[in-house]
Amino acid sequence: MGQTNSQDQMLRARAQSVIPGGLWGHLNAANLPPGYPQYFARAEGCRLWDVDGREVIDFMCSWGPVILGHHHPAVEDAARAQSALGDCMNGPAPVLVELAEKLVETIPHAAWCLFSKNGTDATTACATIARAATGRRKLLVARGSYHGAVPWCSPSLAGVTAEDRAHILHYDYNDPASVKAAVAEAGDDLAGILVTAFRHDMARDLELPNPAFAQTLRSLCDSHDAALILDDVRAGFRLHLGGSWETLGIRPDLAAYSKAIANGHPLAAITGSEHLRTAATKIFTTGSFWCGAAPMAAALATITTLHALEAPTHLKTMGERLRTGLAASAKRHALPIRQSGPPQMPLMLFDNDPDFRLGNTFCAAALDAGAYFHPKHNMFLSCAHTAADIDRALEAADAGFSAVARVG
Repeated sequence: MGQTNSQDQMLRARAQSVIPGGLWGHLNAANLPPGYPQYFARAEGCRLWDVDGREVIDFMCSWGPVILGHHHPAVEDAARAQSALGDCMNGPAPVLVELAEKLVETIPHAAWCLFSKNGTDATTACATIARAATGRRKLLVARGSYHGAVPWCSPSLAGVTAEDRAHILHYDYNDPASVKAAVAEAGDDLAGILVTAFRHDMARDLELPNPAFAQTLRSLCDSHDAALILDDVRAGFRLHLGGSWETLGIRPDLAAYSKAIANGHPLAAITGSEHLRTAATKIFTTGSFWCGAAPMAAALATITTLHALEAPTHLKTMGERLRTGLAASAKRHALPIRQSGPPQMPLMLFDNDPDFRLGNTFCAAALDAGAYFHPKHNMFLSCAHTAADIDRALEAADAGFSAVARVG
């Protein structure tokens, strides 16, 4: 790479002394493409500046939370105004009720909602409500799906006991027969089926949900008096403002939201159908910061703006422009690629690249040329991406493809 990350490297070295591993989870440097910065100085719209001053067009959007663009003025103004009045107080501000009303108005299946801080909070609360409502224990989840970072669902088994997962059964995404088999295994102890908006496991082609698969889940939950739980943490508000499965005509009993709900401010939500209202009052779920008013004001401004912009349509249009341009550039360089997932949340993989050597080469060269892509995780579009931004990013992508062509 043409630029060294000197400030970034110094911060990494300092962090190693005071933070186990330097940083935790998916943001650990070991999980970044080679040569990628770990630390950033600022962000605006669809652009990021790392601590060494490099400017790039951002196609990760903070791994999903930023949907309107970094530092969106309406969102930041709302958060600042509420913060000036009060944020973490002895109880919630009125904006909590306003936001709950807005979510119930926006999401057709929702008769009520609860708030928390991150996606793991929300999926865990959904599981707990389903169990409280049914008096049963078994939850079905798709093999390879990510639902959070606590023992019942963490992708790591370090510190996890067999008891933590004793009542988790698995099925294969888009395979109705495997779901039916898991339901049969659960017997009369089935509390719910948890499913992501689409199959977005990392490092493999993405899969949109097959309508027959989605209908099978809905029918099985109905016939077994179990809860259909949609994990919309990653995709929520990008595919449809009313919930990602609205496009399929399938409505869940419970849904988990986070990431894009407040355009980067820390918030999550659980939405539910009327028949689960009582169960939601029985469980105990709370946190000292869960009624933080500033993030709720940010969320209210975010959702209002998403409606005004018809955000899913814009995101899809820009995503399709990116997808078309990537395909054309790859073809010019005679490089076989695969693109999958919804255009709003695209993934590009190289054929015959099991260790992602080609993907890493592409990303490193594109980064040097001004675009922040990812070699194996789905990416994210924001409303701040314009046609001009996409076209500029495609120039950077062409530099990436040229680098791949040189290494073969």
